Amino acid sequence: MERQQPIVAFLYDFDKTLCTTDMQDYAFIPSLGMTPAEFWAEANGFGRANRIDGILAYMYTMIREAEKKHLPFTREDLVEKGKGIVLFPGVESWFERINAFGAQQGLQLEHYIISSGLREIIEGSPISGAFQEIYASEFYYNEDGVPVWPKLAVNFTAKTQFVYRINKGVLDVSNDKDLNASMPDDSKRVPFTNMIYMGDGLSDVPCMKMMRAYGGQAIAVYQESNRLGVEDLLVKGRVDFIFPADYREGTALDVTVKDILRKMAVTDRLWEENLQQLRSIGGDMLQGQVGLF
Repeated sequence: MERQQPIVAFLYDFDKTLCTTDMQDYAFIPSLGMTPAEFWAEANGFGRANRIDGILAYMYTMIREAEKKHLPFTREDLVEKGKGIVLFPGVESWFERINAFGAQQGLQLEHYIISSGLREIIEGSPISGAFQEIYASEFYYNEDGVPVWPKLAVNFTAKTQFVYRINKGVLDVSNDKDLNASMPDDSKRVPFTNMIYMGDGLSDVPCMKMMRAYGGQAIAVYQESNRLGVEDLLVKGRVDFIFPADYREGTALDVTVKDILRKMAVTDRLWEENLQQLRSIGGDMLQGQVGLF
């Protein structure tokens, strides 16, 4: 029987990781007649004054400000605003290129978004079709298409839930039973060691620390204005690598990710050879044994 290709999962933040700033800043906030600084000051101040989670606070502020300005606020409107997103160099071609390289190494690559931004806006971006799943904050809409409740709010620590979902292959956010059920490591769909998390800053630290703890890879990308922030992540051992947010072929980011994929492919082959030899003599990896590779 032909051996199934190992799966490698890329997990991405969105704002300032794949695009140049917060996704609301491109089209939504200007439509309110506000500057990004004004909007975020309003949202953050509202959250602090009422002790509301910051993600829920900005979602509420979006609805309130749109109502005050008598602006349409439907799912379709938000998706349309995603078309104005500005991506970092090389992002649009990144997925096709890296998938092809992974296939050359005998790997099946998958891509996931884990973002505190809005799913609706991400869906309007030119890269939305590249992702196996988009985990991001989202509104629930009534029969008139008007948002009436948060369907999902992804704050910084909640992001780790989705890493576990990808690990176990339990992608439906309403399925908590299977997510929390015990599962043998060799039954998990994507091992942590086959994950690469890419983010830009403090909002990504919980996921980055998971990668470091469980054998995955954590990468922080930066614009020059944020270089000191990501250098601190590297010094404190929260990420493995930091790179300018340039996804074009031949950049330092591109070269290192390909090296990581090569390493993952070789490690998988060595692990499989070790397992086959054990089985050939009637043995197997002991329960709880840590693999050598």
